[in-house]
Amino acid sequence: MEKKDFAKGFLSGIIAVALCVTGGKSISIAQGFVTGNMSVDTKIKTIQRYIDNYYVEEADKKDMEEMMYAGLVAGLGDPYTSYIPADSLQNFMDDATGEFVGIGIEYTKDPVDGNIIVAAPIEDSPAQKAGIRPNDKIIKINGENISPMDTQEIQNKFKGKEGTKVTVTLFRASTGETLEIELTRAQIETTTVKGKMLENDIAYIKITSFKEKTYDQFMKIYKDMKKQNMKGLVIDLRNNLGGLVNVVSDITDELVPEGTLVYTIDKQGNREDTVSDKNCVEVPLVLLVNEYSASSSEIMAGAVQDMGAGKLVGTQTFGKGLVQGLYFLRDGSALKITIQKYYTPKGVCIHGVGITPDYKVELPEEYQYSVSIPEEKDTQLQKAVDVLKQEIK
Repeated sequence: MEKKDFAKGFLSGIIAVALCVTGGKSISIAQGFVTGNMSVDTKIKTIQRYIDNYYVEEADKKDMEEMMYAGLVAGLGDPYTSYIPADSLQNFMDDATGEFVGIGIEYTKDPVDGNIIVAAPIEDSPAQKAGIRPNDKIIKINGENISPMDTQEIQNKFKGKEGTKVTVTLFRASTGETLEIELTRAQIETTTVKGKMLENDIAYIKITSFKEKTYDQFMKIYKDMKKQNMKGLVIDLRNNLGGLVNVVSDITDELVPEGTLVYTIDKQGNREDTVSDKNCVEVPLVLLVNEYSASSSEIMAGAVQDMGAGKLVGTQTFGKGLVQGLYFLRDGSALKITIQKYYTPKGVCIHGVGITPDYKVELPEEYQYSVSIPEEKDTQLQKAVDVLKQEIK
């Protein structure tokens, strides 16, 4: 009983405790105790008061506020939801257009250890020129561990003024090496679609991501291939981590028959269908996919597979079935929030699972994480061509 009463006495206010440590030095620790439940506002004000009264250094109130907002959102544990400070918002918007200054990589955050997995370096970017490869895991930026950073903070560190330097530390699982690479930031102007004609009048179109200009880039090449009397079409979505949902929906609409190509369900259970018209691809179609075909890429893959518009060749896709919305705040900052789950036409939510291709084909081990693969060594592309040849007959 005496011990309990004594403990209660300690909870009445602030006390100072002198601790003896090695060398005869002592440390004075101020301890504050507050009993009962506290509202969020009250707790924040209380913490702020203790900092104002006792923190020995000069506190940067603006930095504290920004970290508090970021921490509030990070508490959701969702790597796709983030707070975007006002001074970082333009960087975020530039990324959607495909034009920015940075090192030039497509990447995703590892949900297990929080580090960055490279899906692919952008063509002719500083990252590609420095030899960064798909599946490289970036663990540090300028000596700072990436793991505790959110995606927006990481993006801000990759970007910067043209000509400035940034050093990344990466782990390359294929060789077991840990490498430190210095990169010079440069203007990145992403061409997200490229195409060429293969044997037997088979057209090949590669889409690296879905940016604002991707639909126009795709349609220009697609129409040109049709003029060349293509008899089959391969669309390569390997290492395509996704992008703008409206853009992939518009492109997919050109490929699949009339019907729902994807639908979303929000927190309140409201369903929203994206519907395609009667126009669709008039030749046999194959999509190439792999473990870094994610999000918007999976919208296209799911629609093509479920609606019978074509076949999938490659490996299991990433499994990101979430849609984010962007909300602008009055002070110029913004919130990127996961607001919906999306479902394939047959009602499958692929989040955390991915899509299984119709034909499972691995690349040769030595080319699994290569930036470019010779056509004669690309077993997935070869299979796609074989499938199309059979259908063209």
